[in-house]
Amino acid sequence: MSHVPGLIQSIERSSAVLRLLATGEDRLRVKEIADALGWPKSTAHGILRTLEHVGFVEQDPRTARYRLGRGLLDLSSAGIDDNELRGRALNWADALAARSGEEARLGVFRDGQVLVVHHVFRPDDSAQNLDTGVRLPAHATALGKVLLAYHATAAASVLTAGLDAYTRRTVTSHDGLRQDLTVTRARGWGLSVEEWRPGLAAVAAPVRTSGGLVVGAIGIAGPVERVTDTRRQPRPHLVDQVVAAARSISREVQS
Repeated sequence: MSHVPGLIQSIERSSAVLRLLATGEDRLRVKEIADALGWPKSTAHGILRTLEHVGFVEQDPRTARYRLGRGLLDLSSAGIDDNELRGRALNWADALAARSGEEARLGVFRDGQVLVVHHVFRPDDSAQNLDTGVRLPAHATALGKVLLAYHATAAASVLTAGLDAYTRRTVTSHDGLRQDLTVTRARGWGLSVEEWRPGLAAVAAPVRTSGGLVVGAIGIAGPVERVTDTRRQPRPHLVDQVVAAARSISREVQS
């Protein structure tokens, strides 16, 4: 395959490997792939390791031969299921709740809403309800704004469905939500202040898998007077804690 100027050669090569594995009946060794494509063995090995990392190829540990991976079976998925995401986030979510003094939630985008896949109570003795499995409105929560901001088509579907008002501060205009999502992308974290429940404020940040794809969001929520200052802006140390937790979970997901 001749390389066309302006195209990314590593993607061309990855495509060639996938096509080669798809047309063969047997699993192939690194040298067989390199020989078939006319590459150095080191080049083939590097491409295969990357494709294996993202789930597009699999290596048999016994024979060291490669075949197409399960990640190709459903490219519409994020490459990580909810249980695995929750498992990778457990320790970091617990630490976030302990450090911030507020409840922590891990959410994913499902059917136009935020599905809470993990919830850590705030570290005090007050009565609290477990939110794991609960669905939250995407446009009225910090978790939802993060997930909408980084999903190519989700915002359009939510806008089409309509923006219900939960409090007098809920953003219900299309332009208002679009502006919120633009701001969220620019600063790298989302904020909601009394948009879902009166007296409640929340901060959230994206969890990313390989290549930067957002697969979830982690955030904290608590009383407005604790989470925000007198100008209703989030307290910087809480934003830092949420962003740090999101980055740590992202590293876990990508490992």
